[in-house]
Amino acid sequence: MQISKISQKRPSYLRRKWKEILATSGLTLFAAVIVIMFLSPFVHMIFTSLKTTDQMTEQGAPVWPAKPESFTYQGETYDVFNVPMPDGSTRSLALVKKGREASQFMDIANPGAAPIEWVGSWRTLKRTWAFSPSWSNFIEVWTKLDYPRLFFNTVALAVISTVGTLISCILVAYGFARFRIPGKGLLFTLLISTIFLPTAVTLVPTYTFFAKIGWIGTWLPLLVPTFFANAYDVFLLRQYFLTIPREMDEAAMMDGAGPFRTLVSIILPQSMPVIIAVSIFHIVWAWNDFFGPLIYLSTRPELQPIAVGLSRFNPIHSTRPPLVQAASLMSLIIPVIIFLFCQRFFIQGVVITGVEK
Repeated sequence: MQISKISQKRPSYLRRKWKEILATSGLTLFAAVIVIMFLSPFVHMIFTSLKTTDQMTEQGAPVWPAKPESFTYQGETYDVFNVPMPDGSTRSLALVKKGREASQFMDIANPGAAPIEWVGSWRTLKRTWAFSPSWSNFIEVWTKLDYPRLFFNTVALAVISTVGTLISCILVAYGFARFRIPGKGLLFTLLISTIFLPTAVTLVPTYTFFAKIGWIGTWLPLLVPTFFANAYDVFLLRQYFLTIPREMDEAAMMDGAGPFRTLVSIILPQSMPVIIAVSIFHIVWAWNDFFGPLIYLSTRPELQPIAVGLSRFNPIHSTRPPLVQAASLMSLIIPVIIFLFCQRFFIQGVVITGVEK
C-alpha cells in the first residue's frame, strides 16, 4: 500500500517541479530580453564609435566595426568578394578583371593558378569584411574636443558640488530626523514641496541675481547653491536616519557626546549606503548637467564641462557619426564605471530610505 501511494504522488511531484522550472526559465528569458533591449543602444554606440566613416556609407557593411578584405599579389591589391560557384558553394575570391557580363577572379589560396571566370555582374556580389576597430576615432576626439580640459572641468564641478550637497543635506536631514523643532512637520512639508517647483519659474530671477553680483561666467552659480541643500537628497537622508535606533544616540549622549559628535561617530558610519547613493545621484546629475553650464558659462568655453563641449562638437562633425559616438562614449564611461563599482551600496541605500521606523 505504501509503495502504491508513493508511486501515485511521484507524477504530481514531477509536474510541480517541471512547472517551477518552466516558470523560472520563462522569467529568466523575459529578464534577459529586457536587458538586451535596454543595452542595445549602448552596444550600438560602441560599435559605431569604432567604425570608419567609409564603413558607415558603404552599402552592405556589417553592424560591427570592420573593413573590406583585400588581397595583395605581385604588388597589386585586389578586392575580395564572396563568389557563388556552380556546385552551390561560396568561395572568397579576389576580383582581378571587372566585366559587365563576366568577370575574372583569383583564388586566394592558389594565386598562381589560372583566373576563374564568373558569369554575372560583379556589383551584385557581397564583399568580405574583417573585424577592424578604428581606435583612432578616440585619439581624434581627444585632440579636437580638447577632452582633458573638459574632463577636468566636469570632474571639478561634480566633486565640489557633491561635497557641498553632502555637507548641507546631511546637516539639514539630521536636524529633521533627530531634533525637536517647533513646526518641524510644516517646515519639512514646505521643503519637500519645492521638488514640484519648475525650474523655469526660478530661472529668470536666479539668473538676474547672479548677474547683479557678477557671478556670470564663473563656476560660482553652479557650486554655491549646492551648499544650501536640496529637498530630494534631504528626504532620502532623513528617511535613512530615521531607521537608526534613537537608543544609540542616547548611549552616545551618556558617554558625553554632543549632537555633532553623535552625527559623526554614530549616524554617519551607519549611513554609508545612503550617502553613497546620494553621491552617485548627484555626481551623475552634475556630470550630465547641460542647462546650467550652458547659461552661466556660454561666454567661457575654457570653463565648460563635457556636456556643453559635446553640444559644440557634434554639429561640427555631424557628417562623421563615428566621431560623434566616440565623444559621447568618452563622456559616458566615468558615470558607468562609478555605478558598476557602487551599485550594491546604491541599491541598498535607495531601498532602505523607503522604510521609516
